Amino acid sequence: MNTVVVHPERCVGCLQCAAACAVAHSRTKTLYGAVSEEPRTPPRIHVGPGPATFAFPNKCRHCDPAPCMAACMPRAIGRDAPTGAVLVDPSRCIQCGMCSMACPFGVIRYRADWRVPGRPSVAVKCDNCADRQRSGRVPACVETCLVRALEFGDPNELLREETRRLARQVSVGLRQGEEARKEPPVVALWRGLGERQAAVGP
Repeated sequence: MNTVVVHPERCVGCLQCAAACAVAHSRTKTLYGAVSEEPRTPPRIHVGPGPATFAFPNKCRHCDPAPCMAACMPRAIGRDAPTGAVLVDPSRCIQCGMCSMACPFGVIRYRADWRVPGRPSVAVKCDNCADRQRSGRVPACVETCLVRALEFGDPNELLREETRRLARQVSVGLRQGEEARKEPPVVALWRGLGERQAAVGP
C-alpha cells in the first residue's frame, strides 16, 4: 500500500500541508471557496510544534490491522480496497469516541462535516486522499510540501532510499579525510534534537 511517509527533520512548520488538505476536502476544492464555507473543512493532518524550530506533521498511518476500525461499533470505519486507506463514513458515525480512544497516534478529531449537514460533529481523519489517488494524483499534503518532508509511495521503498541517502552522506564524510569527517547535517540535526528533548524531559 502506498502511503505518506513523514520526514520530520525536513519540516519547517509552514502549515501548507494543512491548508492544502483542508482545501482538497472542502466542498468547492478552492482556497477562496474553502475559507468561505460553513461548516469550514478542517485539515486531516496536524502539525505540532517541537523543541526549537522543529515541527512534526502528524497524520493517520492507515494501520493494518487498524485499532480505530476494530473499535468502531457502528462500522463507520472501513478500508478502501483499491488504495488500502482507512476511511470514515460520516453518515454512520455516532460520535461515540471509541475510534479516537483506540488510535495510538491521536489523529482522529470530531468536527462538523459538510457531507452530513445538520450533524454537529463526526469523526474526521486522513483518508490518504483516496479520491485523488483514483485519478492518478498524490495526496494534497504531499503535492504542496516544498521541502519534501512528506513523500508518497511504498513505505519500504521510500525508507530504503532514505537509508541509501544517509549511507552516501556518511561514506563521503569518511572518505574525504579528517576535515570532511564532520557529521552529515541530518545526523547532527537528529543528535541536537535528542539532546534538546533530553533537556526538556518527558
